[in-house]
Amino acid sequence: MTADPKSADASRTVYVVDDDRAMRHSLAWLIGALGVSVESFGSGEEFLRAVRPDRPGCLVTDVRMPGMSGLELQDTLARAGSLLAVVVITGHGDVPMAARAFRGGAVDFIEKPFNDQLLLDRVHEALETSMRAWAVHARKAEVRSLLARLTPRERQVADLVVAGKLNKVIAAEINLSPKTVELHRHNVMEKLEVGSVADLTRLLIEAE
Repeated sequence: MTADPKSADASRTVYVVDDDRAMRHSLAWLIGALGVSVESFGSGEEFLRAVRPDRPGCLVTDVRMPGMSGLELQDTLARAGSLLAVVVITGHGDVPMAARAFRGGAVDFIEKPFNDQLLLDRVHEALETSMRAWAVHARKAEVRSLLARLTPRERQVADLVVAGKLNKVIAAEINLSPKTVELHRHNVMEKLEVGSVADLTRLLIEAE
């Protein structure tokens, strides 16, 4: 499956969420130095209305904001299966807050005032993390699409082949002739675009 160019472009997008207008502009200007696209939002609610959670990229969010907090935004995105990598910033951090952010998968939890280069390094790391997650997500979607080509009987034969069983053993187990099993096996390899049992095994493992 070829990567969606739009999603690949989105992987270089950083979303800044902070209720402080001056801080939003400052962050956008600073992060823009990385040569990436930057979009700014004044609240978590505004961000969620505008951005699909399955897009790759980096989210830089403040913790304390009116309405939804940055950590609540992080939790909401996690529940939605978001591919965004998150960098949390705060002017009033504590250990439990940082622990919650890291448990939620944050790349880092940075207290204000912060070192500009540290933030840029973490944003770069977050973009790379998100891109890797998106590549895995895209591969899983490709594998699911391939497996959807199989009939239930072909999938049954595929699983038994991967289990290391010979055609005659499979035939006896599912009450088919060896010739029919061979036909199903041929169809499986053709539909899944694999050339060996090893390739078939790797593909089914990827599907898990």
